[in-house]
Amino acid sequence: MFDLSSIVNGYAQGYFLMADETDQLGWYRSQARTLIPLDQRFRYPKSLQRVLNQQRFDVAIDRAFDAVIEGCSDREETWISDELKEIYRTLYAAGWAHSFETWQGDQLAGGILGIVIHGAFIGESMFFRIPEGSKVAMVKLVEHLRQRQFTLFDAQLMNPHLERFGAYMIRSEEYDGLLETAMAQNCDFC
Repeated sequence: MFDLSSIVNGYAQGYFLMADETDQLGWYRSQARTLIPLDQRFRYPKSLQRVLNQQRFDVAIDRAFDAVIEGCSDREETWISDELKEIYRTLYAAGWAHSFETWQGDQLAGGILGIVIHGAFIGESMFFRIPEGSKVAMVKLVEHLRQRQFTLFDAQLMNPHLERFGAYMIRSEEYDGLLETAMAQNCDFC
């Protein structure tokens, strides 16, 4: 079993959990951290603006938390083990983990799974079932975090998808300073 306060403390210190190929869970911390900008550096493809203008998706928070976990882990190769799913569910029950979702009618279109500690949103994973579902979730989540004055949207590791949104990497020393600022905040996610 796991200790909830130790897990929250680990994330608050800049570590994150991942399972390896044998489903062994471990703490990781990278020398360079990927952030989604919450300022003017955030961007998205022009084609996505048309989708946003059409208002094809509604957004919700925690409407289908378990479905978002399953959507994020439903891949050929995943670092989200069964044990990590249970940790996310426990964090959710305690108010630390959340899902930010897009919906088309009553169908879950996409979502982002994250852990919220003070002024930091630590993005764990994202997925989509309907094209553009996760991209719209990203744009709407950034708007949500801006409105609530969050300091940090931590994406942990870079990938080409995140680069399209202006994601950038910083060294761990700079990350630690931003994380310290975020931990001094008292932001309300919901």
